Amino acid sequence: MKDVFTKLMADFLSAAVFFILYIATDNVVLATAAAVAVAVVQVVWARIRGVSLSFMAYASVGLVIVLGGVTLLTNDPRFMFAKPAIGHFAIGLVMLKRGWMLRYVPPIVSATIPEYVTVAGYAWAALMFALGLGTIAVAMTGDIKLWVLYITVIAGGAKVAAFALQFIAFRFVVANRIRAARA
Repeated sequence: MKDVFTKLMADFLSAAVFFILYIATDNVVLATAAAVAVAVVQVVWARIRGVSLSFMAYASVGLVIVLGGVTLLTNDPRFMFAKPAIGHFAIGLVMLKRGWMLRYVPPIVSATIPEYVTVAGYAWAALMFALGLGTIAVAMTGDIKLWVLYITVIAGGAKVAAFALQFIAFRFVVANRIRAARA
């Protein structure tokens, strides 16, 4: 489980750096530059250590660089409202890649129920698209308090709830498959 969280944290580190700096400083340029720098340093560090990066890792870095570049060029705070939606859509598209989630589950899960992991990967993609649409709907209101509430509580909570549901379901199905194989 620790390995899963380590990989997820690495994939979303630059986004976390961006949001923390933006909230702390209210400086779009500083937060964006730091997020892009963190993403680039992660790739360089992985290459120095000889670690091969997954498609998801490269997609995440590409997204940070492209969206960060647009943010720096426009310096428009309204773009910040749309940025998480674009991120959700882009990540949702990446999650449509069959088997992307196999990297994130323990070996016993990928060996025992790979078909469930694949379906869960598509469910995560659907969740990302739904959260992206919700972000746009909330951003269109122009209410920054509502937007912050949606991004942190609703979108964050939906991901935590989905992870918890998936964790419980995978444990149940793996246990049943192992029990059935022994019988």
